[in-house]
Amino acid sequence: MRFDSMKQNKLAVNVIAFVLSFQTLAQTDTTFLKNHVAEILNTKDFRHFMNTPALNDVAAYIIKEFSNSADSVFYQTFQINGQSYRNVVAVFDGTTPETVVIGAHYDVCGMQNGADDNASGVAGLLEIARQLKDAPLSNRMELVAYTLEEPPFFRTEHMGSYVHAKSLIDSKTQVLGMISLEMIGYFSDTKRSQEYPLGILKLVYGNRGNFITLVNKFGKGKFAAHFTRKFKQTAKIRTKRFAGPKLLPGVDFSDHLNYWSFGFSALMITDTAFYRNKNYHMATDTIDTLDFTRMGIVIDDILRVILY
Repeated sequence: MRFDSMKQNKLAVNVIAFVLSFQTLAQTDTTFLKNHVAEILNTKDFRHFMNTPALNDVAAYIIKEFSNSADSVFYQTFQINGQSYRNVVAVFDGTTPETVVIGAHYDVCGMQNGADDNASGVAGLLEIARQLKDAPLSNRMELVAYTLEEPPFFRTEHMGSYVHAKSLIDSKTQVLGMISLEMIGYFSDTKRSQEYPLGILKLVYGNRGNFITLVNKFGKGKFAAHFTRKFKQTAKIRTKRFAGPKLLPGVDFSDHLNYWSFGFSALMITDTAFYRNKNYHMATDTIDTLDFTRMGIVIDDILRVILY
């Protein structure tokens, strides 16, 4: 009994030391974030569905970065009309098989850079991976960079996130929930910089685009409800919570919609996309428009919830 008590005390000391070191030393490195976005944007052609070499170049960069941190990494390859496309998956083992999925898409819509949409989310994913290395995880983690989120495949079974979500069902993976990182880099303190699907929401959320939003559907499920509540309680970034019907424009405008379709609890973390960022799906969605300081705080806040 005494030996067990000593082991428990030692474990408690180690956990406390890790928490303190995370709080003081392991904060998100905004230089890494900026470098990741620059690398993702640095392809010969735009990374849309017709330019598979560009998509493959970005996928290769992602898997190289994942390999520096994860317990295992792999391509999840699937075919559309004879053409191969790749999700990139990083697995971090936990003490239980219950899995949390965090995902972001790396493709773009047409002839544009897609810095906020969605190099910002992928850069966040890579920084989360770096900080999960050697972290004491209770839950198994799957970080997934998706292909083919954008039109013409949006809302079809060809979306990379649909392929991944279905694979979890097929493999009978125990899934706690999913977090979609969808445009997390654009902020504005200017008055009237924030719009909404319903104008009355300005009275509740304000008219400045200086916050991050956690988007849920009604009946969000236990994981999404817990994550949202804990994030709001501990966040250092200005944070808003929103829950609405799936039919409300914007609520399901990303990869989390496919996890909903398979019955998983899922949410989206977003700067609200076109409701704020007028560069959405435009050539002006460039790296110089991103706020890497606030992006870094968003990532810190996510890590604070999933680790503790």
